[in-house]
Formats: sequence, structure tokens, C-alpha cells
Amino acid sequence: MDIETTAIKDVIVVTPRRFGDSRGFFSEVWNEVNLQSAGITDQFVQDNHAFSAEKGTIRGLHYQLSPNAQGKLVRVTRGAVLDVAADIRKGSPTFGQHVAVELSADNWKQLWVPKGFAHGYCTLTENVEFLYKVSGKYSPEDEAGIIWNDPDLAIDWKVDPSSVHLSDKDKILPRLKDQNKLFEYGEIA
Repeated sequence: MDIETTAIKDVIVVTPRRFGDSRGFFSEVWNEVNLQSAGITDQFVQDNHAFSAEKGTIRGLHYQLSPNAQGKLVRVTRGAVLDVAADIRKGSPTFGQHVAVELSADNWKQLWVPKGFAHGYCTLTENVEFLYKVSGKYSPEDEAGIIWNDPDLAIDWKVDPSSVHLSDKDKILPRLKDQNKLFEYGEIA
């Protein structure tokens, strides 16, 4: 596995190696020992698989608060997305900043989104399959989010804003400055 740091040191790009031959390929996409040596020490409790038919579908920016905060290891097995992790840890030197990485079936990159970050993605192609491991169980009472087009975050989603596809829930999320459910820097284990 190749490990890359990003502009926010806690967010990590992981690129598993693929070994191919005339039959196809093999890839070890998760290895506990390798990821622990890269600083990803969370234990995963669930795997999720999402499908988005339309280009320009934005899911997020979502997160869960403690005690069910989630770290996420995300990847794409069909199509391409722009994947975003936004630091929402009050007191963090990178509070309000984000990392955006293109993940695709072609580049085989994965993104580690640690606890304390809001996460979202935008489909750059049609028929995207998005897989992710989470380190905390789904908890509706702990879930929260930030509106995708918050001007303070200034995320360039790489699609025409007038043509995005959103869930009803994601259309009404608050801005970061109006969100009272955030993390404190250093509180998350």
C-alpha cells in the first residue's frame, strides 16, 4: 500500500497495489497492520456500499458525534467522485479547512476520513459505486451535517452547482458557523 499525507495531516490517502494478469487483478484493499503503521488505528464495525446513478450527486457533508463518532475509509469501485473531508474540530489549527481528493475505479485511491471531520462526496460520473468502512455504528441521534455549498468552506465540487442532486435532508443542513454540534480539538479518541 502506498500512503500519502494531505494538507491536513490526519487525512490520509491510501492506494492499494493491484496485481494483474490476463484474468483481471487482485488487490489487498485493507490490511490492519499496514494501516496501523500509517496511523489508522480505528477498528471498523461496519462496511457500507452506496450507488449513485446520476453525475453531480452530492452526499454530505455528514458526521456523527461522540459516543458514536465515525472514522471512514472510503473508496470507489465504479466511476469517480470528488471526496471531501472538512475539519470541524473547534480549536484545531485547520478548523474549517478541507481536503478534496478524486477517488475512482481507475486510480484505486482510498481516503481515510478520521473522527472529527465532516465527510461528503460528489459523483463525477454516472453509475458510481462507493464503498466505505466505518469505525462507529450508525446512530441517528448523533448524526449531524453541514450544507454542501457553505461559502465559508468554499468547496469546489467540480460540477455545475445548478445541476447537483441532493437528498431532501442534505438540502436543509446548516452552515458550519450555524452548527452547534461540533467536535473539540483533542477530545476524540
